Amino acid sequence: MTSLICTLQDHRDDVNWCAFSAKLLATCSGDKTLRIYNTHDFSELPFSPLSGHGYSVHCCCFSACGQFLASCSTDATIVVWSMAAGEIEAIMEHPGRSPVRICALSPDSTHLVSGASDGTLALWDFPAKQLCRTKAVNDATMVAGSFSPCGQVFMTGSTYGDLRLWDLDMNQLHAEKNAHDLGVTCCTFAPNILSGGQVVQFRLASCGQDSHLKIWAINKFNSGAYKMQLLHTLAGQSAPVLSCAYSLDGQLLVSGSVDKTVTVYDAKNAVLLYTLNQHDRYVTACAFSPTSPLIATGSMDKTVNIWRLEDGCSGHGGKSLSEESALTSSEGSTSAGRSKLLVTDWSEEDVSEWLVEEGLGGLVDKFRANNIDGTELLSLTKETLASELLIESVGLRSKLLRKVEELKGDSVCSGIPDEFLCPITRELMKEPVIAADGYSYERAAIESWINTKNRTSPMTNLPLLTTLLTPNHTLKMAIGRWKTSH
Repeated sequence: MTSLICTLQDHRDDVNWCAFSAKLLATCSGDKTLRIYNTHDFSELPFSPLSGHGYSVHCCCFSACGQFLASCSTDATIVVWSMAAGEIEAIMEHPGRSPVRICALSPDSTHLVSGASDGTLALWDFPAKQLCRTKAVNDATMVAGSFSPCGQVFMTGSTYGDLRLWDLDMNQLHAEKNAHDLGVTCCTFAPNILSGGQVVQFRLASCGQDSHLKIWAINKFNSGAYKMQLLHTLAGQSAPVLSCAYSLDGQLLVSGSVDKTVTVYDAKNAVLLYTLNQHDRYVTACAFSPTSPLIATGSMDKTVNIWRLEDGCSGHGGKSLSEESALTSSEGSTSAGRSKLLVTDWSEEDVSEWLVEEGLGGLVDKFRANNIDGTELLSLTKETLASELLIESVGLRSKLLRKVEELKGDSVCSGIPDEFLCPITRELMKEPVIAADGYSYERAAIESWINTKNRTSPMTNLPLLTTLLTPNHTLKMAIGRWKTSH
């Protein structure tokens, strides 16, 4: 049996990755932040969110002991965070200053590999936070990476569709061309090593735009040669599969798809156990907890779902979970019903619930007595709080107004059409312009990009034939009309 036990609703944009340590869950997003939760009750830590990246955060991973968290971003950096207080330990700039799409740590946290949109790979000495060596794969964007359980080799996957095995000297040991038609999206090694006779075997799962999840055997021979063999092709999802992860014992495999589903497989026998249907948009991330039977799944619906596997992999094949009752994390999250409304549509009861969630429950009676609904909440000022609601504490008035300002920001971000967001900053555009790649961007963002990224397109990574930017008056007018109506 599988049950949905918690939904985290704190991110303001697509959730791109989820990662567990023994005690923590980290999530990262297009909203430029990472959020850190205690896996005991999924309350958000006091120092969360972590704000150090300038653009979308694509991937994150914990060190072996959980002391550090590494994250990578479109801003071409890998940031290392201390989990003691959420402080930045180091900022490592990827060679070539291209957007970094993937980062992966070796099991002993000795090495970190990062892969970028221009096809470059960088291998880092993680304890020293220093670059060891680089490699480039032409005409591909690196989007997947994983270290073997021995930490001596790692696999990468690209939008070109190939899987490549590397050693720590950046020698290519094997290339599996066209492993996934139309491109690889994720790959991950199983945590266990199989050995027998003169062969050591690893298992690898990969997924891609071909809507398949594949399980591979990677054999290492005494001669040092490697051979890769396809064992299973799993077709339990009907659209591109964006993410996959093994359980700590290697017995289970989870994947997330564009079809909005999460699938859980018996990895050894390649049998579908469960199909989970609680996300509203593409499922972009999934991860198993190393210490408890929990799965985290992240989505473009801006949420992270936490699932509990009650009976490991002994469940019956093909079960579907679509109507489980979902709880919401008690800190930093809004109720599912209210989150679907604009703040201006909130009732007095919605406002009261919000006050309690924000630690302002002592004001509920005053707000109810004055019939404060969502529209009136957003119009509150210092003067009205003091003279009409008779809130004497200056500190309390200031805290309330800060929370209202945060709410205004949230209300602008929620429900905003994607075409009104700058692809670089993921913020509502004020001065949209059309670049030579045909996409519209915020003028300041694309100008900064062109000045630092060698005139490549943020969307295609291909050279921009010209740096001429054309004002998109039609889009600007549409954004203006949307803002007025909302």
